[in-house]
Formats: sequence, C-alpha cells, structure tokens
Amino acid sequence: MVSPKLAMIFALTLLPFLFINKSDAASYYPFGLHGDGAEVAPFASQKVDLSVYYASLSQPSATFIVKNLEEIFHSDLINIINLHLVPWANAYVNKTNQSIICQNGPDECELNSLETCALNVWNDVSKHYALIYCFEFLAIEGRQKNWQDCFSQLDLPEEPVLNCYTRENATEIGQKYINETAPLEFLPLVMVNNESIGKEYENFTRYVCEAYRGTPVPAACNGWSTNKF
Repeated sequence: MVSPKLAMIFALTLLPFLFINKSDAASYYPFGLHGDGAEVAPFASQKVDLSVYYASLSQPSATFIVKNLEEIFHSDLINIINLHLVPWANAYVNKTNQSIICQNGPDECELNSLETCALNVWNDVSKHYALIYCFEFLAIEGRQKNWQDCFSQLDLPEEPVLNCYTRENATEIGQKYINETAPLEFLPLVMVNNESIGKEYENFTRYVCEAYRGTPVPAACNGWSTNKF
C-alpha cells in the first residue's frame, strides 16, 4: 500500500485532470503537465542540460529527486531543461562473473535496474520521472520492496518495464550507465551543461537559470540573474 502522503501528492498533481474521460487518462500522469502535446515552443531554443547521477538507495539522492527535483514539474522550468537521470552511481562490475555490485546492496541493484528500464522504455520524461519519484519515495521510507505498488498507484503499465527487467536488459544497460559514472565522492552529482555544481545541488534552479540564454525567461527564474550575450 502506497503511503497516504504519496497518494496526496499525486492526487494534488492530478487535480486538473479529474474530469477527463477515462479513455484519455493514459495521456496524463503525475508531473506530466508538459506531455507530448504540450505547448513548449516559446522556450524550445537553447535548453539547458540537467544531469543527475545517483544511486537509488542513496538517501541524499532519493531526497533530492523527491523533494527538490520535482519542483521543475510544477513550474515552467521544465520547458527549458533537458533532464537526464543516470542511476547506478558508485556501482561496479565484478570482472569474474560480470555481475554488478551496488554500493547499498542487492535491493539497490534491483531498483537501479527497474529505473534503468523505465528510462529506456519511456522517452516521455513525465512517465519515467513519475515512476522513479514513486520508487524513491518508498526508498526514503525503507519500503523499496513495495515498488510494484507504484505501477497501480500511477496507472502505468507494468509489462514493458518488467519485460526489460526480467530479460536482463537492465543489467546490460546498467553496465553502460556504470561506464558513465566513475566513483563519486558524494551523491547526487548534479551537472548543468556538463559542469558539476558540487554540493550546491539543492540550488540547481539558480544554475539552470544562469545558464539559460533563450527567450523568454521562465517565471521560475525570476529573481535570478541570467547570463546573456
């Protein structure tokens, strides 16, 4: 059972869509305020790359994804960002049998694998982020073994993700992610346009706004001076 707190967060996010016909419901997901048909053209130029390197059972990583990163989906900031989520940080491959060892044990490898599959099955950031958010929320509460609840809670199909997971595609893809994430001193590692912002990761909005050079400036950047040529 997903916690009442998580259910409330999702319910509030879905409030504008309560009267949509069920046949149309598949087009709408929590945090999916800017889906495939959304109008984002005014902000389409010169998007900022925001990359988050993390491990699924790292508490600072989970807290960042749930508490901080979700803010971009409740503002127009998402319109100027290319979001890249990269799990498997600080995991490594056992050269003897090619298995993957995760910093926080087998449960983390399982969740990393599932999140890897979500990222690769769905190009729509609103879908894979919603599922990862739910997984990480459970991880914060120590209930990561209940990950399957997230599919029903979000009305997302299990089959494509579980097919990826059970066919071991996730392990193969995971090894590619591991190659991207050299051992890191702390997690999460947040990069704006390929530049680390170090331990200032909770203030990523400032760095995104300062890096953005398109027009118009999103309302979320009000109060931050942006760099312009």
